[in-house]
Amino acid sequence: MKFLRLFLITNLFLAGWLSAKQRPNIVLIIADDMAWDDSGPYGNDRVRTPNLDKLAAEGMKFTNAILTASSCSPSRASIITGRYPHRTGADELHWPVPAKQKTFVEKLRAAGYWTAAAGKWHLGTEIRDRFDLIRDVDTSGFQLPGGKEGEAGVFKETTQGDAKSGCADWVSLIKERPKDKPFFLWLAALDPHRPYDEGILKQPHLPAAVRVAPYHPDTFGVRREYALYYDEITRLDRFTGMVVSELQKNSILDETLIIFCSDNGRPFPRDKTSLYDSGIRTPFIIRYPVVVKPGTICKRLISAVDIAPTLLEIAGVEKSDTFDGVSFKALLANPNGLPIRSYAFAEKNWHDYEDHSRAVRNTQFKYIRNYYDDLPPTPPADAVRGITYKALQKKHESADLSATEGQLFWFPRPREELYDCSNDPHELKNLAGLPEHSKTLSLMRDALKKWERETSDYVPKLRTADEFDRKHGKPTPARIRPRWSKEKMVEAGLTAP
Repeated sequence: MKFLRLFLITNLFLAGWLSAKQRPNIVLIIADDMAWDDSGPYGNDRVRTPNLDKLAAEGMKFTNAILTASSCSPSRASIITGRYPHRTGADELHWPVPAKQKTFVEKLRAAGYWTAAAGKWHLGTEIRDRFDLIRDVDTSGFQLPGGKEGEAGVFKETTQGDAKSGCADWVSLIKERPKDKPFFLWLAALDPHRPYDEGILKQPHLPAAVRVAPYHPDTFGVRREYALYYDEITRLDRFTGMVVSELQKNSILDETLIIFCSDNGRPFPRDKTSLYDSGIRTPFIIRYPVVVKPGTICKRLISAVDIAPTLLEIAGVEKSDTFDGVSFKALLANPNGLPIRSYAFAEKNWHDYEDHSRAVRNTQFKYIRNYYDDLPPTPPADAVRGITYKALQKKHESADLSATEGQLFWFPRPREELYDCSNDPHELKNLAGLPEHSKTLSLMRDALKKWERETSDYVPKLRTADEFDRKHGKPTPARIRPRWSKEKMVEAGLTAP
């Protein structure tokens, strides 16, 4: 009788889930280069994010959501395919996702969803046919327009500065959707990606009020650069609020699942393209009142590869056997339920500069393996050209760097890094060489090796040349070899299949 009672309760719960909305609308909002903790819901009250504050208050905030890469296009390729970057064929910056890759979008579309995307694309041209409609500012398929090209009209101007946010067409997709179908929207911002424009807010953030990371020089110039970055986060927050308002106006807000996340961390030195939490940890907020209780927090570990199977399970669609992730649907109803994974994995590959590093993280520790330890951890070229990196370089040249600031110029780098993320959130103290942490080091090292073996990870036989010089971020005059696609490299015998 107890078993029968439990069986009936379980089925009533599942029936309630499905009858409330058989196939919910799904809106995925992706910020471009936003750190996990640079918003109100994650403790930074210096940046104004009223709409994200409200979204988190009405939904669930994940505190241990980990991306698979801290590089724009590889991270997005991973999200849409549910696979680790080195298994997507698009693991280096600007490599397009091959047509043979399966995504969760066509699965939703085959199940009757109307699928649309707006904003930054950065995934190439081969998988555009998975969507019914795409309105992107990314005209080449996987490059980011800007500079003179942007000024010449690549961005469709609406109100001042709105088009450069990448968000100007978000609300129009909701208005144009078929009313007789559930819909999926891939809403990808350009904010808060560099370059930054001044004057985009009537009340800009003040340099004196920003929160500077301990590994960045606390100068007025650095604070000013942070303030401009904050301004773009606030602009993105406004568009997020506009999406929510439009859903509410159409009386479909509560039957729509909304996810807000970022593709990688803050576009500053030691953040973006790094495997530290400032690079691979993401804000992750879900609003779905059918299941999610307001104001809840989930501390369980999830990975970006888990998004695809989760959305399909919620929509009642069978997942693809190509996915590397697992569904975290159960955590939405019970954030303190059983963990869905013990480890989350991330990788760093070519992004403006050559590199090959891997990381494994659990809820407390992070282990990083630097395969190219002879190369310095240079940030992306746009950050190299920025105020913060120049300030660091100036201090480096005058031998005035603090120990925490100096990690950016490690040469050679440690082969292994181990951090206690719970007690050292900025990952400033490398524990890899300490005897008291040898057991943890061995455990994390073994977990990474197992993942590399199971996912057929590899170190390329030939390195890719840097596209920019590491000191000034200027284009290099020559390269060791062309930046081929992964498929061409495999044909040439330069990488494993």
